[in-house]
Amino acid sequence: MATKELKTYSLAEMKDKYIGKTGTIERDEYEYELRMDVLGKMIKTARQERNLTQEELGRLVGVQKAQISKLESSANSATIDTILKVFKALKAEINFNVKLEDNFVKLV
Repeated sequence: MATKELKTYSLAEMKDKYIGKTGTIERDEYEYELRMDVLGKMIKTARQERNLTQEELGRLVGVQKAQISKLESSANSATIDTILKVFKALKAEINFNVKLEDNFVKLV
C-alpha cells in the first residue's frame, strides 16, 4: 500500500491563490485590512497595560467609549489624528514609515 505524499503550501502561495497576487486590488485591500486590525490590537494592548477602561481612554482622547471599542476592533474608520491622540493619551510612542519603492522616506 503506497502512501500519498501531501503537498504543502506556503502562506504566500495560499494568499496568491485565494486572495490574489501581490499588487492586485484584492490583495492590497486584504493587506491594508490586516494592518488596520493589528493597529487596533496594539491600541487595545497598550490601553490594557495602562490599566485603562475604554471609557477612561475615551475621556482622555475626547471621544465616546464606542469609538474606542470600534478603533480596537479595527482601526479602519479612524483618522490618523485620532490614532495619534489615542497613543498620546496612552503615553505611547508611535512611528510611521513611508516607503517609496525600495527606499524609506526620511524627514530631515
